[in-house]
Amino acid sequence: MTEATLVRRVAFWLVLLAAAGTFALTMGTRQSMGLFLSSLNTQTGLGLGSISLAFAFGQLWWGLTQPFAGALADRYGVGRVLVAGLALLALGTFITPFMTTTLGLVFSIGVLASGGAGMAGPAVLMSAAVRMIAPARRGLATGIVNAGGSFGQFATAPVAAALIVGMGWTVAMQVLALMVLAALPAAWVLRGTAAQTVAAEERKPQGAGAAVREALRHPGYLLLCAGFFVCGFHVAFLAVHLPGVVEACGLPKQWGGWSLAMLGLFNIVGSLAIGWAVGRWRMKSLLALIYAVRAVAVMVFLFMPKTGVTVLVFAAVMGLSYLSTVPPTAGLVAKFFGPAQMATLFGLVLLTHQVGAFFGAWLGGKVFEWTGAYDWFWYVDILLAIGAALIHLPIREAKLAPAGGTVAA
Repeated sequence: MTEATLVRRVAFWLVLLAAAGTFALTMGTRQSMGLFLSSLNTQTGLGLGSISLAFAFGQLWWGLTQPFAGALADRYGVGRVLVAGLALLALGTFITPFMTTTLGLVFSIGVLASGGAGMAGPAVLMSAAVRMIAPARRGLATGIVNAGGSFGQFATAPVAAALIVGMGWTVAMQVLALMVLAALPAAWVLRGTAAQTVAAEERKPQGAGAAVREALRHPGYLLLCAGFFVCGFHVAFLAVHLPGVVEACGLPKQWGGWSLAMLGLFNIVGSLAIGWAVGRWRMKSLLALIYAVRAVAVMVFLFMPKTGVTVLVFAAVMGLSYLSTVPPTAGLVAKFFGPAQMATLFGLVLLTHQVGAFFGAWLGGKVFEWTGAYDWFWYVDILLAIGAALIHLPIREAKLAPAGGTVAA
């Protein structure tokens, strides 16, 4: 192995470690918030519907920040955006236990924490990895970054559950806030702008507005947005309400933490597998398969006895498809339009994801309030999954012109 090859490989893995590590801390913190739902309800007395509204607004705001954070990262650099995002996420999480009203929870969870997580989220992190890595390795790279978020959920959920039991939910939430700041060094590694990508690939410069207008006229891009709406509906419900589903089944509270951990653990497997598969099969077919698996898994779960083992198996299967939609979706965006404005364009796709997440998080709580169970929500979930599987089939995958990256493995 030559010295130049060694340097390229070290750079490749350093970029992925920075992006995946940041995603692990931000996603792990966000996806563990469902463990605090009942404690917040007991502390504030606001009711499950009101607290679910704060979480749902957070899902929506996380999505709304993505295209704007992406545009800022494309223009001013990833590093500055990541520092601001991590600081806001830590602050919002830290002050949440002091909020006693719905508006206060919307501000801390929905605006500060979720907005900060959006600024340090997948639109910025995926685009940074794609920008700095050669095209041949981008599918694997996005899979690894996505697996980082899954690992964060797997590692953080049981830690958060243990902290709640041992130290109380207030201290547990504030410890999570401080953990987020460990990602600050990654901002230096991932610094860079879209202009550098354009220069490196010798593409014609294109502004964010022109890129968005082109994307909104692209049928495949619009279908991706529709499918990602459904994905958000699914994953937000699971992140916020799966512990409640477990409790409704009459199981101890700890099973809720373990089920979230299983989601994260098996999403690591799903993310890595889909990252490998992206370079070998059509991405639209992979997306259709993922949504079909979700539909079947929910149907089976509805008819199975609700034991601890059943819940963990269900969480594992859903984990395989949980965020494995991200690498092929990001890959198709890059394939359609190139990586230069990917933070902006993928951010818009993530916005539709989070609009779906808003309804998944909010309606999950409302359906339980109205009916005393989650069954009707699961029925809608199945129909949406089937629709998402079908809607990806008409997408046409145009070939992307060869272009060199700035980091190669």
